[in-house]
Amino acid sequence: MILTSIDTSRLMAVLPRFRQALIDEDQSLPLAVLDRIAAHIPDGDLMRLSTEAHHHAQAVELCRSFGLGVLEISPKQGFTWDGTHVAVDLEPSVIIHEVAHFQCAALYRRGLPDFGLGAGPETGLGTAAANAVRVVHGAQADVEEGLSSLLGILWEAQLVQPAMLAFLEQNWLEGGTDPRNIAHFIKMVVCLHSMGLISDDGQPTRSMRQIEDAPFFDGWFSV
Repeated sequence: MILTSIDTSRLMAVLPRFRQALIDEDQSLPLAVLDRIAAHIPDGDLMRLSTEAHHHAQAVELCRSFGLGVLEISPKQGFTWDGTHVAVDLEPSVIIHEVAHFQCAALYRRGLPDFGLGAGPETGLGTAAANAVRVVHGAQADVEEGLSSLLGILWEAQLVQPAMLAFLEQNWLEGGTDPRNIAHFIKMVVCLHSMGLISDDGQPTRSMRQIEDAPFFDGWFSV
């Protein structure tokens, strides 16, 4: 398994400014979410996503606690999520991300390969089959991917895993304090909260999405 190195050299310069922007916008819930993530920054200037055995065990247990089956195989042998099982020969953060996808997916898509979003980047032999059952496209898929990303990162923080590394790796700070980036983060947090997937203080909940697809997101995010 080859993991991408994460350059954290700019983190301590960007993070305080990002946090201050949320304070300036009087955004208490997004600030609480950011602080939960920022509480889990490993030491070092150049790091990789965790492959620690105990983090992997936690991720697998989180899957099982939500009723997801697990397969001790690489997703390259089929799907990341085949509709009933997660392929768990992956780094912990990616496994946790699949749990978040399960929570964020509309009910009718939880039993579809890769949640009806098309093949994920880890899916291998099942790519054509996952793409064949894709039912969510474009901006709708982008929004759900973002929601799943942030919810999964909050689960990492809840499990005391290096959540900030996933926050960086999944490009939440790529736009720095550009107003569009700050607004995007705020909207994602508010959307997760309105769906009941995070609590009033930014903790991930065990709730599941109850709403259907397109109508809820219309008007929330610019295309």
